[in-house]
Amino acid sequence: MPRRFVRHAIALVLVAFAVAACRQATVRQTVDIGTYLGGQASLSQATPVFGAHGMVASNSALASEAGAEILKAGGNAVDAAVATGFALAVTYPFAGNIGGGGFMNIHMADGRDAAIDYREIAPLAATRDMYVDPATGKLTDKSLVGHLASGVPGSVAGMAEALARYGSLPLAKVMAPAIRLARDGFPVDSALYRSLRGNRAVAQFAGKDLFFPGGEPLAPGARLVQSDLARTLEIIAAKGPAGFYAGEVAEALVAEERRGGGIITMEDLARYKPEWRTPIRSTYRGYTLLTMPPASSGGITMTETMNILEQFAPLPPYGSAAYTHLVTEAFRRAFIDRNEKLGDPAFVKVPLEQLTSKAYAKTLAAGIDRTRATKTPAFKVAREPEHTTHYSVADAKGNVVSTTTTLNGGYGSAVWIPKGGFFMNNEMDDFAAQPGTPNMFGLVQGEANAIVPGKRMLSAMAPTIVLDKDGSVLLVVGAAGGPRIITTTTEVILNVIEHRMSLADAMRAPRLHHQSIPDTLRYEAGAFSDAVADSLRAMGHALLRTGGLANANGIMRVNGGWIGVREPRSTGGAVGH
Repeated sequence: MPRRFVRHAIALVLVAFAVAACRQATVRQTVDIGTYLGGQASLSQATPVFGAHGMVASNSALASEAGAEILKAGGNAVDAAVATGFALAVTYPFAGNIGGGGFMNIHMADGRDAAIDYREIAPLAATRDMYVDPATGKLTDKSLVGHLASGVPGSVAGMAEALARYGSLPLAKVMAPAIRLARDGFPVDSALYRSLRGNRAVAQFAGKDLFFPGGEPLAPGARLVQSDLARTLEIIAAKGPAGFYAGEVAEALVAEERRGGGIITMEDLARYKPEWRTPIRSTYRGYTLLTMPPASSGGITMTETMNILEQFAPLPPYGSAAYTHLVTEAFRRAFIDRNEKLGDPAFVKVPLEQLTSKAYAKTLAAGIDRTRATKTPAFKVAREPEHTTHYSVADAKGNVVSTTTTLNGGYGSAVWIPKGGFFMNNEMDDFAAQPGTPNMFGLVQGEANAIVPGKRMLSAMAPTIVLDKDGSVLLVVGAAGGPRIITTTTEVILNVIEHRMSLADAMRAPRLHHQSIPDTLRYEAGAFSDAVADSLRAMGHALLRTGGLANANGIMRVNGGWIGVREPRSTGGAVGH
């Protein structure tokens, strides 16, 4: 038989096996999600991938392959997560990074849970009003584009620390795929081309010659070789974090900061440390959620939302006015607390026990009128870039990792480090640069998140792990998209647990978003019918139909292995082992 027919037959068998495995999942689908899609996505975009021994799902198929390569080489989920993270810095420079930061949530098969916070921090020279024009009292755009927008990056330190504590392979081994991709290059796809075309601020800085040759973005099919980045990665692989936070890479970073008016110094880099934290452990209808604590707001806000919804049993049907109203009101209340009370726990007292308690959620739920919307002040929301990337990893032993990492805006501050070969973040905009004034995501935040030197800016990232009623891993999930991370991750989990959807359908299901301010319920096409929309308006909800709200990547345990699904609204890949 010709080889191509053999390959085709094998592929058909694997697809059939994956579909069968999905049908045998711990939580079975009982909702026909096609009713709600409205033709928004094709089936191929959400086709689940099966892996008997492990799975990696990310926004870059090449990065997922790098993680799967490490699993096949005997690495565990943490090894593969770090390999994927470094590979994303090469193949997905829009959000993957070594010049940014993130959060990693780890659950080991032996029962150990850990969360590592490698969020960026404000430089020592940062000041509370550094982005406020003294003449007008209004915010400038210096927290968005340019050298002054960057916090001290944490990705390299965080990934290396996670590997040292929970990995099984040396750093050089897990970084080898990323180094190869940077050194040898890879073909530019349409997604990278489109992201460059939509982020021409990159063309203002040193990276323009690499990413905009001749003034135009790299065309699809062109081979992107990143020699400077390969050299940087080789130094990190050989020296560990010291290869980034000291020596020639650090000197190149600081020199570019100084040249462009930035304030990150060698002392800032030398002082940076990731923080190990205890995951927030909560329950929903007997399932256990392991989520991120502050400096991420994601875990607290998700937990508060789901604790409120747990007071209503059972929830109304998906897509109904009653369901949409309850979810919106739960999000509204959780975001009010998020915006007023959360910040870096090293600088502010976060009422974590109160905000995550069932008793507190019960009082909030009691205030929901099931026939009328609650009102919150409104203002014009700012632009909302897809700024972050999430990836999920599982191995054959049941170790899992949920990681969200970011530069903040697409390509961060757009500042590229010559000789270093990487982009810097614009995370300083995640502070309340002027408390009471909206940031790029329209979030109005209080003094708890004001700028202070050495402080971590509040984040919405919510890498989450869900255990079933027997304590086994059920889901590994998270998302990108500013505050929409929280609502999307919550909804994927609700779709699986509450509405009994398969992971593919849970990811494809049209999404809702409400963040209290602005007082607008944003929704994707197909989230509900016109009749339901009329009912919601009659209740007092302001509605705004929008495009894809966020970018999630998830893994679900099924009989015999794992199912991986990449975001159907975006690009990427799930790769099984």
